[in-house]
Amino acid sequence: MPEPELNMPILDENGIRYHEPDLSYRKYRIGIEYEGEHHGEEGQIVRDINRSERYAALGWTEVRISKRHMLNDAKPAVVKIRTALIAAGWRRSG
Repeated sequence: MPEPELNMPILDENGIRYHEPDLSYRKYRIGIEYEGEHHGEEGQIVRDINRSERYAALGWTEVRISKRHMLNDAKPAVVKIRTALIAAGWRRSG
């Protein structure tokens, strides 16, 4: 898989900054968010829903990863990310 960028801001067509995904593939418009335990708090849930809506409005795909995706050498996380990349047009070379 290609190397993701770390904490790069998502900008709209006017250059307005929205937020910085934990990891991203700007070319494929994919943002990866790690959801730690604090994401279960009521206020954070509301912020996360707003974030997901912004992703969709900007034409980005949000991939949400949690602790359970990091088991087994993070293979479940890799599958989710690879699936999103392929859906966005990435093709493994060589």
